[in-house]
Amino acid sequence: MRLAFWRTSKGTSAEEKPAVERVVSEPASTAYASATGFIAGDMDLHALGQALLRRKRWIIVPTLLAALLSIAAVNLVTPRYKSEARILIDGRENIFLRPNGERTEERNALDPEAVTSQVQLLLSRDLAREIIKKNKLAELPEFDPVLRGLSPLKSLLALFGIGRDPFSLTPEERVLDAYFDRYTAYAVDKSRVVVIEFQSRDPELAARVANSIADGYLVLQQNARQEQAKAASQWLAGEIDNLRRKVADAESRVEDFRSKSSLFVGTNNTTLSNQQMGELNTQLNNARALESDAESKARMIREMLRSGKPIEASEVLNSELMRRLSEQRVTLRAQLAEQSATLLDNHPRIKELKAQLAALDAQIRDEAGKLSRSLENDARIAAGRVDSLSASLDQLKKQATSANGQDVQLRALEREAKAQRDLLESYLAKYREANTRENIDAAPADGRIISRASVSNAPAYPKKLPIVLIATLATLLLSAGTIATGELLRMTAPRLTPRPEGATASVRPVARADVIAAAEARVTAPGHAPSASEISSSEAKSSKSAPSADLSEIEQFAGILRGAGEAGRKVTVLGTASGESAAMTALTLARLLARDARVVLVDLSTASRTGSAISTDAIAPGLAELMLGEASFSQVITRDRQSRAHLVGPGPGSDRTLLRSPRLALAIDALLRVYDHVLLDAGLGSDLPAELLTARARAVVVPDASMPADARTLMCDQLKAAGFSDVTMLGKPQSPSDTVDPGPQVVAA
Repeated sequence: MRLAFWRTSKGTSAEEKPAVERVVSEPASTAYASATGFIAGDMDLHALGQALLRRKRWIIVPTLLAALLSIAAVNLVTPRYKSEARILIDGRENIFLRPNGERTEERNALDPEAVTSQVQLLLSRDLAREIIKKNKLAELPEFDPVLRGLSPLKSLLALFGIGRDPFSLTPEERVLDAYFDRYTAYAVDKSRVVVIEFQSRDPELAARVANSIADGYLVLQQNARQEQAKAASQWLAGEIDNLRRKVADAESRVEDFRSKSSLFVGTNNTTLSNQQMGELNTQLNNARALESDAESKARMIREMLRSGKPIEASEVLNSELMRRLSEQRVTLRAQLAEQSATLLDNHPRIKELKAQLAALDAQIRDEAGKLSRSLENDARIAAGRVDSLSASLDQLKKQATSANGQDVQLRALEREAKAQRDLLESYLAKYREANTRENIDAAPADGRIISRASVSNAPAYPKKLPIVLIATLATLLLSAGTIATGELLRMTAPRLTPRPEGATASVRPVARADVIAAAEARVTAPGHAPSASEISSSEAKSSKSAPSADLSEIEQFAGILRGAGEAGRKVTVLGTASGESAAMTALTLARLLARDARVVLVDLSTASRTGSAISTDAIAPGLAELMLGEASFSQVITRDRQSRAHLVGPGPGSDRTLLRSPRLALAIDALLRVYDHVLLDAGLGSDLPAELLTARARAVVVPDASMPADARTLMCDQLKAAGFSDVTMLGKPQSPSDTVDPGPQVVAA
C-alpha cells in the first residue's frame, strides 16, 4: 500500500514540535473533566487537622472514660503471683547402672524434639492429677468455682451459650481447667532448660505447686524407668522358662539322634568313625614305611653279597653273631699278620690261619644272607599288613560315606541346640541386670532441677500500667481514626461544580449520546468522512433538546468505537504527511478508549518520537526484538505514563524490513485476543504490508491541513478498495489542546 502522493517533505513543522513536547510532558487538558462537571477532591491535611480540633470532645471524652474504666478494672481484679522452677534436660545416666553391653557406648545429646517431648510430659494430665492431690487444690475455692458460689453473670452467660456452666463439669474437670489456666511450661530457646511457671492468689501456694511439679516430674520419670525395668524382668523371666524347655528338648534330640546313628564323639570332639579312620590311616602309613625299609635293606645286602664287597650294613653290624664273627676275624687277621712276619706263606701255621679266616668270611656271608632273607620276610609281612589296613580303611570310608547325611542332620541339631543355649544365657544375663535395676530405689531421671521456685512478692497479673496505657491509646486512636476517616471520605467524594459564566455550553450525558450517534451516521456513510462543520451542525441539532455537547472530534470517534463491537477492535491510524500528527491522534484515541477498556497502541512508524517519550520504559525492547525472538510480549509491552493504555514501540534496534515479517501479523492477532482495542500507528504506511494494516481493521486518516476535499474523498475510496472495513477522515490533525486526561482520580483515605 503506497500513499506517496500525499507525502510531503516538510518533516515535522515548527508548529508541531511544541505540540509534541506538550503532549508528552504534561497531562492532557481538562476538557473531559469540564464536560462531565465533576472535580476530584484532594486530601487536605490542614483541613483534616481542623476537623480533628473541632471534634476534640469526641476524642478526649472516650479516651478519659477508657482510662478510668481500665484503672478501675485492674484494681478490681484479684492479683495473681507467679513462681517458676527450672529443669535441665541433660539425659545423663550413671554408667555403672547401664547394661554391660551399653557401658562403652557414647550417648548422643538430646535434640529439640526430645526437649519438646519433655515439656509435653510436664503438661500431662496424669502429673496434674498427682500435683492436685498432693497439694489438695480441689479443696480451694480458687481452683473450684463451685466452692465460691454461683455468679449471676456467669450463669446468665452460660444460659445464652457464651460461657461454660461449672455445674455441667465434674469436680475433677473444673479443678484441671483452673490448674492449666494458671500453669505454663515451655522450653528456653536454644537450650535444654524447661521453665515451669505457676500462678496463684497465694504466693506461697504458687511456689509450692511449682516445686511440686518439678519434683513430681522427676519422680514420674524414675517410676517410668523402674516400671520399664520391672516389665523387662517379668518378660525375661517368662522367656527364660520357655528357653530352658527348648534347650532341654534340643539337647535331648541331639543325643537321641547320635545314639540312633552311632555318631558317638571321641577325643578332640570328633566322631568315633573319623577317629578310627585316622588311626587306621596312621597304621597304614607305618606299615608301608616298614615294608619299604625292609625291602631296601634286603636289596642292599644282596647287592653287597653279589659284588663281594664287605658287608657294612647297619643290620649286619648290629647283629650279635656278626659282631663276634667280626671280632674273631680281626683276631685271626692279627695273628696272621704276626706269624707272617716270621713264617713263610707255605708254613702250616700260616695256612691254618688263612683257612680259619676264610671260614669266618664264609660264615659272615652266610649270616648276611640270613639277614637279607629275614628282611625280605619282614617286607612281605609289612605288605600283608598294608593290604589288611587298606581293606579296613576302605570299609571305614564306606561306613563314613553312608553316615555323612546323618552327620549333617546331627550338626544341624547341635547348631539349633547351641543357638537356644546361647539365647538362654543372654536372657539370663539381661534378667540379672534388669532385676538389679528394678531393685535400685533411686533410678536416674532425664533431668535435674537447677532452680527451685521461690515466693514472689510482686503480682504477675494484672499488669496495671500496660493495660491502662493500651486501653487509653487504643481508644484515642480508634476515635481519632473514625473522625479522620469520615473527614477523608467527605473530602474525596466527587462534587458537582458550576461552570464559569464565560463557558460556551454545559454537557448532559443524554446530549453526548445524541452527538455520538449523529457523528456515527455520517462516518459510516460510504465515501464520506465527518468534517468539523458537520460535527458542529450535529451538535447544534442535538442542542434543541439539550445543551450543546462540548465533545471534540476524536472523542466522538472514540464513542463510535466503543459501540462498534468487533468492528472497532482493530484501528489503523494513517497520516498524509510526515510529522507527529498521526502519532498524537493515535495516542489521544488510545487514552480515551483506555478509560473503560483494555487498549494497546502499536507504533509502526519509526519516525515518531512520541512513543518513547510517553512510555514508562523508554529503552524497553520493541517489535524488532520481538520479531528476532530476542524479547517476549511481557518485555515489549509498556505502560503510558498518563493513562491505563499499553504501548508497543518499534524498539531501540528497529529495522523497517522486520515489519514485513509474517510474524508481525501473528503478533497483532495475539494482541487482538487479549485487548479490546488494538491501535496501529502506521504513519504514512508507505512501506508496510497492506494485509497487515487492512485485515479486519478500520482506518482513521489524519489529513494535512492543506489537503483539498476531493483528495480526501479519493483517498477514502482508495483505502476502502485496499481492504479496510471502514474509513474515517478526521477534519483536522490532532493538537495538544484536543488531547484528554486519563479521567478523574479519587484519593482514598
